[in-house]
Amino acid sequence: MKQTVEGLRELRQIAGKAQAEIASTLNIKQPSVSQLEQQTDMYLSTLRSYVAAVGGELQLMVKLPQRPALRIHQLGDAGASPHAAARSSHMHAQIGGRRGR
Repeated sequence: MKQTVEGLRELRQIAGKAQAEIASTLNIKQPSVSQLEQQTDMYLSTLRSYVAAVGGELQLMVKLPQRPALRIHQLGDAGASPHAAARSSHMHAQIGGRRGR
């Protein structure tokens, strides 16, 4: 079974979803899904929503030198206000090592 994908388009295809289905789930237009799939830099909240729309769950892992991989369960301060937690979930995710538009 394949363990890595090259981008969101391939992820969607593996999930067997059409751009129109993703657009409907995210309440956006199909051309916006196409643009999302071409972006290399986006908010984690956007990536999380896209992954959920294809039927998946986004998990963040960090690999430190000489340590096992660590899963980040929650961004921000666990005791922070909902407003602060919402801000922390809007951190940028860079895909493919390139900057977005």
